[in-house]
Amino acid sequence: MKSKIFALLMLIVLLTSAACTPQATPTAEPPAPKTLTVLAAASLTESFTELGKAFEAQNPGVTVVFSFAGSQQLAQQLDQGAEADVFASASKKYMDAAVTSKRVSADSAQPFVKNRLVVIFPKDNPAGIKELKDLSKAGLKLDLGDKAVPCGQYALDFLDKAIKDSGFDATYKDSVIKNVVSYEDNVKAIITKVSMGEADAGIVYVTDVTAAVADKLGTLDIPDALNTIASYPIAPVADSKNADLAKAFVAFILSADGQAVLAKYGFLPVK
Repeated sequence: MKSKIFALLMLIVLLTSAACTPQATPTAEPPAPKTLTVLAAASLTESFTELGKAFEAQNPGVTVVFSFAGSQQLAQQLDQGAEADVFASASKKYMDAAVTSKRVSADSAQPFVKNRLVVIFPKDNPAGIKELKDLSKAGLKLDLGDKAVPCGQYALDFLDKAIKDSGFDATYKDSVIKNVVSYEDNVKAIITKVSMGEADAGIVYVTDVTAAVADKLGTLDIPDALNTIASYPIAPVADSKNADLAKAFVAFILSADGQAVLAKYGFLPVK
């Protein structure tokens, strides 16, 4: 009898222990890895690199891959069928080209930031540049973007405005153009050549004078009346294989957090 009671008590103990033992919970499946490909103007390199990391942190499993180049090159890549999810251009002209090639829907493109031009020169300023008129000095070596590059066209627009201004003579544009020793296919090439002293001056965006090169360069402002305030549009690519993710990235760029990062790098708000 005692053995039966003992056995019954042991059974109760075992059942109670089993009931109190924590049960293993199913492990959540990690999100499937995805790659978001963003084609972005070269002037967005630093700011978008930071924004890409922030977007990855908010979206586990997502890797943002950037292709930075001149907007004209990126629009051409899209026209030739390059796979991409998002396009950010430094000019409406090249966003329109992407719409024409049907890689972007016209109603999906929207401006997200603005930028402006500035003259740069090596820190030691070998050409003695003190005012915009000095860009026409004989013998000065000037580096500009090619006219196909938004920044290059904006630089030419500055010269066109200058010769209509009473502060410059009618030959100013021609004299400045004679000083051009190289036309680059993106603004980063101009920054590199001027910071290395291979050119006496260049015209880039304000945002291109980053912390990494600021100690190597001097700058000369271009007043608003002569400047071009460039508007940058962004859009998801129409045939993106990650349509929802592409839209989410665009929304992030337009968000308060995204705009704060862009402002940190010197970009101007759209409004």
